[in-house]
Amino acid sequence: MTTAPTALIADDEPHLAQYLKAQLAQAWPALRIVRTAANGIEAAEAITALEPDFAFLDIQMPGLTGLEVAQGIEGATRVVFVTAYDQYAVDAFEARAVDYLLKPLKAERLAACVERLRKAPAGEDAALAETLKRLLPAASAAPARLRYIRAAQGELMHQIPVDDVLYFHADDKYTIVQTAAAEHLIRTPIVELAAQLDPDRFWQVHRSTLINLDHLAGTRRDEQSRLFVRMRGPQGVLPRELPVSRAYVHLFKAM
Repeated sequence: MTTAPTALIADDEPHLAQYLKAQLAQAWPALRIVRTAANGIEAAEAITALEPDFAFLDIQMPGLTGLEVAQGIEGATRVVFVTAYDQYAVDAFEARAVDYLLKPLKAERLAACVERLRKAPAGEDAALAETLKRLLPAASAAPARLRYIRAAQGELMHQIPVDDVLYFHADDKYTIVQTAAAEHLIRTPIVELAAQLDPDRFWQVHRSTLINLDHLAGTRRDEQSRLFVRMRGPQGVLPRELPVSRAYVHLFKAM
């Protein structure tokens, strides 16, 4: 009798972990999920203790990153990275990953991953890694940039493309993520966001504000010569104005 394959899921966002578990149940009913880990340390300990056939690891986790967890595996567990950061691709495959899934998950891509896991013997992992490394030469040199912002609202986890963000604004303990359609709240400080976003597209205009230049409608000076940026919003709605502090006025001199 053939033993059912086993897997571990590690993601610090429990709703996303449960979503992946549900998707895997549809794509691979025979796969048995033996543990869902909430951080890298828990994932590493569970992999050592349970030795699952596969580990679906988020890369950005507290304690240990998914890459660090993968590099520490001594058994035969094969790794699939599930992350919003496609710039990690080369590092992911060098860290023994057999496949790489990008958030938000697509059913057809997950099905292709499952097919690969079911058919490819472990010995082919290295060849796959080298092939993908050659296909993604730019990923090793490019800095990791945020592509999505995850914002919780009750039991729902929103996956917001950074392209849709008009601006980020720090508000007390939270940071407002403003899109044309809605306002979301996250706990990531402005300084951390600035370090992870493309500096050619996202400019800091105030100690509490980052704007997306793709949505900049223009600038305005008031009677006291204070500078404001005007951000585009939904069609038919007047642009939102945000103040620019003196430290960042020089950015707009060429405009």
